[in-house]
Amino acid sequence: MTAKHQKRVEILLEALPYIKQFSGKTVVIKYGGSAMKSDELKEGFATDIALCKYVGMNPVIVHGGGPDISSYMEKLSMEVKFIQGLRVTDEATMELAKMVLLGKVNKEVVALINQHGVPAVGLGGDDGQLIMAEKRTVTGEAGEQIDLGQVGRITDINTEVLESLGEDFIPVVASVGADEHGTSYNINADEVASVLAVALEAEKVIFLTDVEGLYADVQKPDSLISQCSLADVDKLIEESSVSKGMIPKLRAVSRALTGGVNSAHIIDGRVPHAVLLEVFTRLGIGTKIEG
Repeated sequence: MTAKHQKRVEILLEALPYIKQFSGKTVVIKYGGSAMKSDELKEGFATDIALCKYVGMNPVIVHGGGPDISSYMEKLSMEVKFIQGLRVTDEATMELAKMVLLGKVNKEVVALINQHGVPAVGLGGDDGQLIMAEKRTVTGEAGEQIDLGQVGRITDINTEVLESLGEDFIPVVASVGADEHGTSYNINADEVASVLAVALEAEKVIFLTDVEGLYADVQKPDSLISQCSLADVDKLIEESSVSKGMIPKLRAVSRALTGGVNSAHIIDGRVPHAVLLEVFTRLGIGTKIEG
């Protein structure tokens, strides 16, 4: 056997125990950031998801689409405004957000996965009352409550909607919810992924980001943490060792792990086939966090 062939065999053998361990398990993957920007990365992501399905895993995709929403708002001369990292969402912005998330981004992801012979189904939170939500406000510096418009927090997940699809289909869920009156809400995609992972009793939840993972010191690029506990994460937050932009994602990680999900992964969506590298190799490429 040549060295080239031997290397290929070693790669397959390295993946074997992980294929065995995760076969039949649900994995929730939050798809966003740079992973959604280039055709190469989009195609790589769809290939990864198809392969996960073919080896027996049950992937569930959650996506946002913030950059696309902002781009369309700017084209229509609509004000793009964020408060504490959350998009201020009036009625017109909510209507456009639904058009972009459900009519454009969701359908693109579904089509890419379908091209690999694995049937995917696009869903929004108001489909079968999948994601029930309520209005969310934030607290200002003076302690006042700031109205963000149609920005919501999740109150309930109706897993029967996903279960009714059967295991043959891959759900692709847009980060939009609705209340009992049918009012739509824009919801942070990391929150949707974490709450959905808990509701589905997922084995793991994976967050694709624009950084390599979690750093012991955000000022030191060589301090990437390969694996840690939730207690370690809490300590990093207390010591202000993580960037402000990472804190909402880490809160989503905490929500998932305390809710019973076995592990959470923060990985670099800019790396082709990032999902396969994290799930099916011993070292992975990002940060694995366990409770």
